[in-house]
Amino acid sequence: MKPRIFALYLPQYHPFPENDEWWGKGFTEWTNVVRARKLFPGHKQPHIPADLGFYDLRLPEVREEQARLAKEAGIEAFCYYEYWFGNGRQLMQRPFEEVVTSGKPDFSFCLCWANHSWYKKLWDPHKKGQDQLLIEQQYPGEADYTAHFNHLLSAFQDKRYVRVNGKLFYVIYDAVGFKDVDVFIKTWRKLAKDNGLDDFYFVATDYNSDHKGMLLSKGFDAICNVDYINIYHIAPKWQKAIRTIARKYLGIPMIYKYKEAIKYMLHSSCKEREVIPVITPNWDHTPRSGRKGLVFTDCKPKYFKQLAKEALSMIKEKPSEEQIVLVKSWNEWGEGNYMEPDLEFGHGYINALAEAIKEVQ
Repeated sequence: MKPRIFALYLPQYHPFPENDEWWGKGFTEWTNVVRARKLFPGHKQPHIPADLGFYDLRLPEVREEQARLAKEAGIEAFCYYEYWFGNGRQLMQRPFEEVVTSGKPDFSFCLCWANHSWYKKLWDPHKKGQDQLLIEQQYPGEADYTAHFNHLLSAFQDKRYVRVNGKLFYVIYDAVGFKDVDVFIKTWRKLAKDNGLDDFYFVATDYNSDHKGMLLSKGFDAICNVDYINIYHIAPKWQKAIRTIARKYLGIPMIYKYKEAIKYMLHSSCKEREVIPVITPNWDHTPRSGRKGLVFTDCKPKYFKQLAKEALSMIKEKPSEEQIVLVKSWNEWGEGNYMEPDLEFGHGYINALAEAIKEVQ
């Protein structure tokens, strides 16, 4: 059986009223992408998409082509971010809802609840001053959890929804900060059975492997070990001090070489059954955060292939249904974090992942 690779997917690339209000008419993620500038010698900005161009996710043709490219890479499913802020408030739902209602593309999917508040600092690198809360993530309780489930029920019933051991694969982004998460999990498990669905395979995003035991005790089936910034915490103190000074006094972002960063992305615990490795093809947050951003330089596909092969080797002994790797991400262009073709490497990241799968099998 082939490894199961799911790619996180940002549904932001279309205008909607809140973005118009906060950032100006017609704002999308592409706005930050195209205005990004070089901030130090050798800095590669802006990153320009190739095959798909500056697409609009309201177009079904774009979504079809994304699925075709993902299949080319060996990706089984898109894991769409969904934004439910509590009390029925949600954002950016249109692309995924159209995927469900139209039945197209014929490509598997699952969901990651991006349960975090939005602040102005995350989206506008040109604004200074105190962070401004735009929309707060709230957890009103069981009635709201039930409404959230019912809103997604048609997706859960879709034959394309990813299942692991017959259970619906669902990721919660801020599992540690969600204090009521055990109630949420119990509520959804009951609702699944009440609606003729087997159960959920709940996955917690964990930026600190010390939380594993606590998260599993809350009802999660697995954690995904997101260590793409772990080099910042593990690097020698003198290196961290130099980078901090350079950022504070010279306006230089926090910079690491990608080929060094990948050494820290896969924790040894990824071999454990309850831990899902996460691989990151590239990273440059400066389109969103400017000089406060974290940058990986020289993000060549050959290094990503090396990382992917290591992750695939780590999961080979797991039960076949659970041989899962998450890619972060398919299309987070504003974080310099994407698999889609660009003008620099073309299909390089897609080919790198496909080759890694072939060579490890």
